[in-house]
Amino acid sequence: MVVKTYSSAVQGIQAQTISIEVALTSGIKLYMVGLPDNAVKESEHRIRSSFAANDYSFPRRAIVINMAPADIRKEGSAYDLPLAIGIMAASGQLPDQGLADCVIMGELSLDGTLQPIRGALPIAIQAKEEGFKRLIVPEENANEAAVVEGLEVYAARDLKGVVEFFSGKNDALTRVQGGSLDQFLQARNAYDIDFKDVKGQETVKRAMEVAAAGGHNLIMVGPPGAGKTMLAKRLPTILPPLTLREALETTKIHSVVGRLPHGKGLMTERPFRNPHHTISDVALVGGGTTPQPGEISLAHNGVLFLDELPEFKRTVLEVMRQPLEERRICISRAKSTVEYPASFMLVASMNPCPCGYYNHPTKECVCTPAMVQRYLNKISGPLLDRIDIHVEVVPVPFEHLARVPQGESSAEIRARVEKAREIQATRFADQGIFCNAQMSTPQLQRYCQLTPESLKMMKTAMERFNLSARAYDRILKVSRTIADLQGEPDILPSHIAEAIQYRTLDREDWAN
Repeated sequence: MVVKTYSSAVQGIQAQTISIEVALTSGIKLYMVGLPDNAVKESEHRIRSSFAANDYSFPRRAIVINMAPADIRKEGSAYDLPLAIGIMAASGQLPDQGLADCVIMGELSLDGTLQPIRGALPIAIQAKEEGFKRLIVPEENANEAAVVEGLEVYAARDLKGVVEFFSGKNDALTRVQGGSLDQFLQARNAYDIDFKDVKGQETVKRAMEVAAAGGHNLIMVGPPGAGKTMLAKRLPTILPPLTLREALETTKIHSVVGRLPHGKGLMTERPFRNPHHTISDVALVGGGTTPQPGEISLAHNGVLFLDELPEFKRTVLEVMRQPLEERRICISRAKSTVEYPASFMLVASMNPCPCGYYNHPTKECVCTPAMVQRYLNKISGPLLDRIDIHVEVVPVPFEHLARVPQGESSAEIRARVEKAREIQATRFADQGIFCNAQMSTPQLQRYCQLTPESLKMMKTAMERFNLSARAYDRILKVSRTIADLQGEPDILPSHIAEAIQYRTLDREDWAN
């Protein structure tokens, strides 16, 4: 008699159903085929111990287990539970009714309790798409999987509860209901920080509003203590709330890596990733022997903040160039290719020079112009061209800190950003992009036509600052966003002038 149970393998952020076939034959050994890795093979010892701890009998016969499709490598310990249930059903300790419409996942401890797994959300989505009615996962993953509507999700604490459930005791496992759309909408933007706490820095706030409205990358240049990190952390609070589609995409990535908070379902806030400057290129873009998402994918639909940008290794920064353009990362290995989404806003900060006080209003810089230029040259021109907005952050004087009242709240700024995004959503409907920063060259030519006055101003700026063709495109995109914030259908000279001001690092005299 052959018994089938069903589990799932996660590749990238997609899942594929795995059929586990168990048969008992003459002999005493356990044979496992279908490209299992060492963690899967070691499940035999965890299953034996779990059976003994719960007074179940491990069959004293040869057990042949086939994990199909056999050409996909099975990795990890999440197959423990479906393997154990298959062995029990094949040995007659458990009826096999109900196994055909159920996907089972879970890692067993030696006493039979279940440990959480990774990728519960993509597994649940795939189970629903393939017509399965039920999904059994460890209770730590139940809220995450229950997000998928039309699928019965059951939270399991241990092996005994799952055995009793398939034996007909329906209340042995708790069915978990997913949160409603209203709950998701109410939980969005529940940030504990706000732009109203930032005093002064009106120029930088304006630049960040423009960046948020158009999805533009941004770099802040200023001395230590000027507030660069504080401002960057508040950028997600003025971005438009996550849509349900974006929340599902973001949750899937964090689920695969195992970074979801304990017991959390859908992510309701945009990610803010802040890796240390000692990060490796693989950790940033993803990869490894078993490919995993990197920081750029964990920041998908959110913000990637690189503090002290020149301190990052040059090779680390250069591998970001392609993902910044394509908004995805493709990781190729000899046996497989995995693609992860990477549509993020890059926000970077840096000191203006090695000592940090170049152009400081009160402190003297001890760096020579050559030292300043060498410091700036740590960031390649092609990478800098991919950053739309450059803004200088000046320290706020004590008088302003003590007297200036609270500024605009994040909610007020976000309202203007959302209006600008609505204009862009209408403009780019059915074109596969969502904001001005994603415009291609044909779209630039269509939506960013300049008046003669604006064209003349752009020509003067290009010649004076010796700007590249990519910088020209960036100025057009930022100008389009500024016009959208003001509700203007045309790009006016004032919009061009403001956008040119956001190319600080392109000015030849900046470091002289």
